[in-house]
Amino acid sequence: MAKLQLLYGFHALTSRLRHHPHSIHTLYVAEERQDARFRDFMALVEQQGIHARLVPTERLERLTGTRRHQGVVAEVEAIQLAVDLDHLVEQHGSRLLLLALDGIQDPHNLGACLRVADALGVHAVIAPRDRAVSLSPTVSKVASGAAETIPYLTITNLARTLRELQDHGVWIVGTDDQASEPLTALSPQRALAWVLGAEGQGLRRLTRDTCDQLVSIPMLGAVESLNVSVAAGICLYETWRQRSMTS
Repeated sequence: MAKLQLLYGFHALTSRLRHHPHSIHTLYVAEERQDARFRDFMALVEQQGIHARLVPTERLERLTGTRRHQGVVAEVEAIQLAVDLDHLVEQHGSRLLLLALDGIQDPHNLGACLRVADALGVHAVIAPRDRAVSLSPTVSKVASGAAETIPYLTITNLARTLRELQDHGVWIVGTDDQASEPLTALSPQRALAWVLGAEGQGLRRLTRDTCDQLVSIPMLGAVESLNVSVAAGICLYETWRQRSMTS
């Protein structure tokens, strides 16, 4: 049997039930919950033919180590969203949209980035294996189901992978507070990969040097930097906005 991991929260488990129900090994639900949201969730569980075990809330807290499980916890098989970057380039052509994260180690940031990526049409999220947080129950809960739909690829060398994407015609755009070009200078009518670094630290030098273009997000207030998921949302939305005007 494949190694099991914990998944909890309504959004994450509803997505798993809809997309990969056969990966659910054991489902635990709080016996105290009887509200409308819980009943809707249980209707989906019944529809998928899955047996749920009614247990006290305290047991769910022991399983997850948190009170933020929302009364639904499952032991699931890890889902590998198989994807090949070469295939993505060929499949999506000039509409390809990737998000590369350089040095993001907070699971809440990764989960939020996956959620934004799903909302704005990203085909895959990329991160270096030795400088990235792995998919975890916390990431999946924050992602609200996006961890079940957006491929998350950890690679050995981010700069090398970006150069390989460039060889396939993908335009690499990084964010930098000191960049002279604003976000609106973007020309997204081509295969595109956004590269974002951690808040405060930004992109590593080698990653920055690999980018075809560096742009800055206008900052009009007293705050000097943005959370990476907020920055990702702004950059990806601007990409969608510009593409939608010419599609």
